[in-house]
Amino acid sequence: MTIINDIEREYMKSEVPEGVRVGDSVAVGLRIREGEKERVQTFHGTVIAQRGAGIQTRMTVRRIVAGEGVELTVPVHSPRVAGVQVERRGMVRRAKLYYLRDRVGKATRIKEDLKAGSEDRRRAAEARAAAKQKAAVANEAAEEQADA
Repeated sequence: MTIINDIEREYMKSEVPEGVRVGDSVAVGLRIREGEKERVQTFHGTVIAQRGAGIQTRMTVRRIVAGEGVELTVPVHSPRVAGVQVERRGMVRRAKLYYLRDRVGKATRIKEDLKAGSEDRRRAAEARAAAKQKAAVANEAAEEQADA
């Protein structure tokens, strides 16, 4: 079993955001090939399901287009997926949100998880502080070299 896991690990993406959860509003960048040209087309929607593990991880993203529900099941580690970006955290209490299929309009809204947003902001603030401290250390080292 470990041989299979080692082979799968080679093909797994490292830049996939691990924090994607059911209920989040995401933008999935898909590589579209038209003739000789290749472009990235984004699909904005709500994650209504996640399944699988490892390289077989898939998520179902749903959105409403012209009054019609459109769902896209995305293999997260596929080379055709350019990236997944979380736009908004959703606060839900279910693992699958299939009940959204029966709803239209404002009934499909999901409450925003403000705690998760504050956690993201806290992480960003910590990253900025670490970068600022690193820059200060680099400036101090440069001044010492200039004095010597």
